[in-house]
Amino acid sequence: MFKFLLGRGKVNAVQETQRQTVKRVVGELNEIVEALDEKPTLSVNMKTGRIEVDLPEQMPDEALALPAPDKDVAEPKEAGQDQAA
Repeated sequence: MFKFLLGRGKVNAVQETQRQTVKRVVGELNEIVEALDEKPTLSVNMKTGRIEVDLPEQMPDEALALPAPDKDVAEPKEAGQDQAA
């Protein structure tokens, strides 16, 4: 790791052509969409040429995450503190 940071472990980067980049990105996007139970809506804005993705409300990996703690829940008191003032 330190060799990489100090420049001793140089990695030769391979430059992609635009065609290779588009094929790689579309392939990766297709792999991701195929694995989803609920498919997103994909559209192409013909005025700008941009691809827009309307994702589902919740993605599968987000369903695995723990919910955020409630702000209403009081912080636990440390041992030794008086319960009643």
